[in-house]
Amino acid sequence: MTRTTTQLAPKKELISWAMYDFANSGYTTVVLTAIFNAYFVGVIAASVDSTNNGTGTLLWSLSIGAANALILFTAPVLGAIADFSASKKKMLAFSTIGCIVMTALLGFTGPDQLYISMLFLAGSAFLFGTGENLIAAFLPEIAPPDKVGKVSGFSWALGYVGGLLVLALCLVYIETVKPLGQTAEQYVPVTLWITALVFALAATPTFLFLKERSQATSGAPSSIFSYTQIGFSRLKQTLQNRHQFRDLFRFLVSLCIFSSGVYTVIVIAAIYAQEVMNFSSTENIIMIMVVNITAAIGAFVFGLFQDRLGAKRTLELTLLIWILAISVAWQGETKAQFWIAANLIGLAMGSSQSAGRALVALFTPDGRSAEFFGLWGLSIKLAAIIGPMSYGLIAWYSEGDHRQAIFSTLMFFVAGLLVLFTVNEKRGREAAVVGE
Repeated sequence: MTRTTTQLAPKKELISWAMYDFANSGYTTVVLTAIFNAYFVGVIAASVDSTNNGTGTLLWSLSIGAANALILFTAPVLGAIADFSASKKKMLAFSTIGCIVMTALLGFTGPDQLYISMLFLAGSAFLFGTGENLIAAFLPEIAPPDKVGKVSGFSWALGYVGGLLVLALCLVYIETVKPLGQTAEQYVPVTLWITALVFALAATPTFLFLKERSQATSGAPSSIFSYTQIGFSRLKQTLQNRHQFRDLFRFLVSLCIFSSGVYTVIVIAAIYAQEVMNFSSTENIIMIMVVNITAAIGAFVFGLFQDRLGAKRTLELTLLIWILAISVAWQGETKAQFWIAANLIGLAMGSSQSAGRALVALFTPDGRSAEFFGLWGLSIKLAAIIGPMSYGLIAWYSEGDHRQAIFSTLMFFVAGLLVLFTVNEKRGREAAVVGE
């Protein structure tokens, strides 16, 4: 079972843990945010989108939604396996290799392979999300409660540096081959292969130096069926004891609501910029690169003050920034206004995700990190279904009215903030101690 630590892990191990955020951020930025999502709608799904404007966005949302629905159903089982067999690191290796392979395979799909592309997209997103849950479950093992904010913030900041690096490499390649006459159908696949290669190289330190501190439970089951029973039984028991952890569950509700907005922005921002603000592919990449810089700054700076301000108060502040940013994007008419909104989003994105992860760590009882971070994963993956799907459906129903769709995104942040106001951080931390 996993044990919460009382002291920081060695610096080499902390950096190797954070390097996973550095490694997988290239996938987020290139596949989900900056390049492949706009390519999917504008090229791969162009034929179906031309008959009904908004269909390409809907199919993109369906692919991401399917991946996160699968994570919802598998997370309790994988959490049980991780806790009882002390195999977080091994499972992380399988999900990482799978995501890298699926990302590379995406590079071999094109306009006449819509459904194959959707399959590889959903598969890579599922493995990416599973890896996110597993790497997060190491946090209570390597950082004590009074340091989780700083460690989590540093990791998110390093992640945005990784995303920036991959985008920079992709931009250099694109700007080199475009004057030679190459089209998106020729250079976008190469950006996917660059992403897969950097993911593989940058994740290597994680598997070399990060330790599996948890210990396997004696008499652990040997079959996947038994683990499935245990996983869902533990989930049922935890839900039945939700009154004991009422602040955790209130936060998980808030997290699910505002993360619906966060994940919508992650997978829709480049599409919105392309379809509404008339950004070119190069402008989109440059914008996301700049946003990665502001996101890294936001995650690092808020991480420094988070342990003093409290994770909840930090999160409330970042949600206010989110509300301002989406309001500017919704009402903005010029590219300059969208640039302002984008950088506000960057400032809030890293810090809000870091603070959310840290708050779950503070609310987690000793020995139950995989279980409670499994609940964290359930919440954010449910959000990753609700948010993009609602956006895609509204865009499709309104025949491509993205401004109407982004207004729904704004409401997620407002509602999430209101629920967050009901969470008592001190009481939640005390409940974690009692629940050990």
